[in-house]
Amino acid sequence: MPASKSKTLSSLFRSASKISKQWKSAAPSTSAEDIALKQYVASIKSPSSSRLTDSSKSLSEIAAESLNFKSAADSGESAKVLSGEISSILCGDLDYDLIDSEASSNASCLENVLDVPWLSNIDRSNKSLRRKEIARERKEIWTFKSSQTSRFHQLVKQCACKLGTDTTIKVFGKLGRETGLKEYNALIRLCIEKARETNDEEVSLKQLSKAYQLLKSMKEQGFQVEEESYGPILMYFIDFGMAQEFDFYCELIIDRNSVSLARLAYYEMLLWIKVENEDKLEELFYHLSLYDGDDKSSFQENYLLALCEEDRVKDFVRLLHTVDITQISSMNCVTNIFKFLGKLQLESFAKKFLQELVTIDIGAKNISKFIYNYTTSMPNFALEDVMLEFKNLHAELELTPTSSQYQKLIMYCCELFKVHVALDMVDQMFEAGVALTLETFNSILDACDKSCEYNLVHRIYSMLLRHGLKPDSETFRIMINMTVRAKDFEGAYGMIEDLKKFDMMPTTSMYNCIMAGYFREKDIHAALKVLKQMEDANVKSDSQTFSYLISNCTSGDNISKFLDEMKDSGVQYTKHVYMALINGYTASGQFEEAKQVIYDRRVPVKSFNEIRSVLISALASHGQMLDALEIYEEMNKAQCKLEPKTIICLIEHLQSEGELHRLLHLLEHLDGLDRWVDACFRVITYCVRHNHLRSAVDLLKKLVDAYKNDEVAKEVLFDEVFCQIAINEPTNLQFGLDLLQAIKKEIGVRLSRKSLDFLLSACVNARDLQACSLVWKEYRTASLPYNVLSFVRMYQALLALGDYKSAANIFNKIPKDDIHVCSVLQACQETYGKSVSAKGKKKKKKIGKNVRCEQWSS
Repeated sequence: MPASKSKTLSSLFRSASKISKQWKSAAPSTSAEDIALKQYVASIKSPSSSRLTDSSKSLSEIAAESLNFKSAADSGESAKVLSGEISSILCGDLDYDLIDSEASSNASCLENVLDVPWLSNIDRSNKSLRRKEIARERKEIWTFKSSQTSRFHQLVKQCACKLGTDTTIKVFGKLGRETGLKEYNALIRLCIEKARETNDEEVSLKQLSKAYQLLKSMKEQGFQVEEESYGPILMYFIDFGMAQEFDFYCELIIDRNSVSLARLAYYEMLLWIKVENEDKLEELFYHLSLYDGDDKSSFQENYLLALCEEDRVKDFVRLLHTVDITQISSMNCVTNIFKFLGKLQLESFAKKFLQELVTIDIGAKNISKFIYNYTTSMPNFALEDVMLEFKNLHAELELTPTSSQYQKLIMYCCELFKVHVALDMVDQMFEAGVALTLETFNSILDACDKSCEYNLVHRIYSMLLRHGLKPDSETFRIMINMTVRAKDFEGAYGMIEDLKKFDMMPTTSMYNCIMAGYFREKDIHAALKVLKQMEDANVKSDSQTFSYLISNCTSGDNISKFLDEMKDSGVQYTKHVYMALINGYTASGQFEEAKQVIYDRRVPVKSFNEIRSVLISALASHGQMLDALEIYEEMNKAQCKLEPKTIICLIEHLQSEGELHRLLHLLEHLDGLDRWVDACFRVITYCVRHNHLRSAVDLLKKLVDAYKNDEVAKEVLFDEVFCQIAINEPTNLQFGLDLLQAIKKEIGVRLSRKSLDFLLSACVNARDLQACSLVWKEYRTASLPYNVLSFVRMYQALLALGDYKSAANIFNKIPKDDIHVCSVLQACQETYGKSVSAKGKKKKKKIGKNVRCEQWSS
């Protein structure tokens, strides 16, 4: 590289600081180069006062300690010359081949790349004011975590966003020896992220090449290349099955870095599993069996970890026979081994390893943790069996479960919403003298709330009092909310009275729970009385209180009244208040006022799309579909994310013909399996109603894929679809018959008895005798023996359609020893016997004689 370009940015910025001293007394400059340079330096100034060590100063810190722009003027060395020199560095050839071939050498590109607005134009005459303004604007732009690493990662991302990925890498690459590990690791991650995001092979190869050069530069600078640096690169190769590239990069990593060999074995095992190269896997196992180095256990634990993650059962068991569990140094690896032992139900290995671990000094706490990991990973075990195994293993090892493992087990029960089992375990803990934290009780309460086990609140409250635990405000809030959910308002007020026993005061959130409960019950008078009770208790209303009040208003006057009260109380507007305003206005028919809410300048920017989503839902729910769709199209055009509830609401109310394309588009933007399934079924219902067979079949295929391991769910799914066909008016029988054939041929699913029953009902409703016969044959094709219900349905169909001869044959096959069956048969005769012809009446009389069984005569 030419000597003129060999200056690092750090030295260049330091020279710039000398120029800035000459600018202080000069008049402001208006040159574009000066403005671009100042904006760039301002944009990369570190917003943190923390410093890296001298050997690893980042670009942002160098700039911050070197530059102090107050004004710009033409004095001494021209700012234009300085700007041009920076442009030369940014756009010239970069050390270590980091520059793209398409980079422009024209100095004018600096203005395009570095013309990044960051800080406002402020009065430079007031230094103190300027510092305050800069600090304020930085707080608006940046959100920091406590660690220095996180701040730097955010700086790199921000630079990439403002300057572009390539320019960021070029700038930081210019720092040479002054670039530290954090800079290198952040840039490597940036390269891999860009490689993953693109579908362009050339672009991804460029990013991987840059990552390679960064690794090479790290080694040349004397840094130890560790997993944090090479891990993202190797995982990229593994995910895309790039074996040759994997080997090439490993050579660089291993060079003068033999300590990384054992860890690289983990990545190599993952690679050969990913590409399904069984020969290579056998080769790894063979070499491991011959290896007798001191670090053999490290290789074993890394292989085991990879096998666990990839569910290689046979190889995992094979390697277990050669492993000394006491020699594995990584507690994380041992934890994963016991989880996998539980998943495979390898009880003999689990007990053997536990016995071996007891002989070494790793502590009873760790042994108890391994038992927990093993027992809670066992599939298809009833929770009670898991608990029993947990206790038995502790008893065999003569160990007492620790409080932390008991509490983890209780949390495990709560995650499964087995709150009764969790409470039984709490009793056992207290009997064993094991302490329990209040946070665990709160978790049980929360699980009870989510699983709608509201009545358990009294049992939990009693346990708290019996065992001398003092509930905190959050505990009381959850208990009051559960009591209200159980519609026990008297009990909720009783808990508020009990606060005095604990020297506690009621909180606004407690009263909000009661108010919300009254509004759910449509008891507006009682809900408004809560306000008076809050006033008597000297508890102030908050934004949530006013949100409940406003959203349940039925007139604009009431909304204005509560807004005035809110203003007088000094309560700030929140997103919930804006949502309440939208719901209140739409409920009272003031749709224009509802649409104006989102234009309030106080609407939080970060909640703007969420509030707009609520507006769409409210308008759609109240029949204003055109307005709702207009706002939706605006958000869609701006690529704004719509809330899942809003998407489902739109799908629910978009039921007019011609909306299929829009419905499918909405469905594509829905995340989360449960919500997607709910919305997908609504779209299928639309397809049934409007005869869109192809789309219905395609959606059913996706649903079957989503529930490929759940046969019950798939069966219920098809039952619901054919139920819709049966109840639709008018009945579209041909759609149902075509769907039946498509499901058999394209999806390969046999319909359940219930689905065929629904389809048979549709045949009756459509008065199609031929279709009845076709569906009747499907029972036999699907290997579903005819039962009483099948015969009764077919008898109804034949009788209704006038085929009395066939009806009589079916009638003779129906068991008549059940009074309910006989009642149905008699009802069929009475219903369909009135409209038959004279000839039919004669036949009906014969059938009626047969129908009169003992139960009827009695």
